[in-house]
Amino acid sequence: MSSIELEVLNSDDVVVRWQSVVSEVREEYLSETQHFPWIIGFSGGKDSTLVAHAVFEALLSVPPSARNREVHIVSNDTQVESPFVMLHLDEVTSKIRQAAEDLDLPITVARTHPDLDKTFWTLLIGKGYPSPNQSMRWCTDRLKIMPTSGYIKKHISNFGAAIVVLGVRRAESNKRQQTIDAHKNLRASRLNEHSEISGAYIYRPIVDMTTDEVWETLGTFHAPWGGSHGALFKLYRDAEGGECPVVLSKEEAPGCGTSNSRFGCWTCTVVEKDRSLQGYIDSGNHQYRPLVDFRDWLKSIRNDPERRQAVRRNGRLTFDLTGRHIPGPFTIQARKEILEKLLSTQTEFGSKLISDAELDLIHEIWAKDLQQETGAANGL
Repeated sequence: MSSIELEVLNSDDVVVRWQSVVSEVREEYLSETQHFPWIIGFSGGKDSTLVAHAVFEALLSVPPSARNREVHIVSNDTQVESPFVMLHLDEVTSKIRQAAEDLDLPITVARTHPDLDKTFWTLLIGKGYPSPNQSMRWCTDRLKIMPTSGYIKKHISNFGAAIVVLGVRRAESNKRQQTIDAHKNLRASRLNEHSEISGAYIYRPIVDMTTDEVWETLGTFHAPWGGSHGALFKLYRDAEGGECPVVLSKEEAPGCGTSNSRFGCWTCTVVEKDRSLQGYIDSGNHQYRPLVDFRDWLKSIRNDPERRQAVRRNGRLTFDLTGRHIPGPFTIQARKEILEKLLSTQTEFGSKLISDAELDLIHEIWAKDLQQETGAANGL
């Protein structure tokens, strides 16, 4: 029986365990050793939802006069997220924002995005970056790490440091356990120094919970911002479970785009098969079929030599250690083909998949590339 099919009972064990987690979060929030802001990495999945739930409850247990530490619930929109995940994320963050305002809690709900010149479509269709794969996963850094890290660094600059509160758990995978164990807590503290962001510290309030315990807790307690977590259960059931985690460093990047991380970008060509979208289609949501078809086609053309330039964008020929030629970006003709296919998919899907600003920038990049190619052909 899978975790999301558990019949969750309001047992004493669940209640005691959860009270202990909330009590620890409250104690950490009230720590007198530092008052740096908390930044919760919120993907909308089960683990980050449980962490936000714990922090919300902890804040409600603190007298208003003692709520002096800012809390930021920050989600990242790569702009190619699975549409059904974004719908859920929008609904939950809207409820959290409204409840925080009504209850006068020091919570800011924020959403980060990649810069226009670093979006998936700008790089893939504009500059011709080949579709990401395991050996060339350029998307994670530009779409996920940089936007969220920028938000964290801004607050470090304002306050001297920031505490990043994450829903990572040892039970997620062997790789995650190794990463957690590699970073020892600061002396007499629950915090770890972030491996790449100076001035950032990591706090993991549910690090020792199992997956079943997470689901039991979510099923037992109502969401403190109103309602239940029922929509989250349904999301996992329909999409066959699993979400791409919040990624803040390159060492955490392997968790993005793997067989264990199924909620992510609908364009993800790193995975062999998009299990979440296919699961949603199998659950009766056939409107997502055009997205799967586009993604599969994009993956299939990646290594077509007819669609790739011989040289890289810097004009150099590249070879690996065996002497094998490594092709450059997609040709401009291939990029135009991809855009035409995307716009056709957008029409069939019935919702915007690429912004007007991205389209404008893509055409600017093409114009410059064509000018350079013409100049090179003429020996200029």
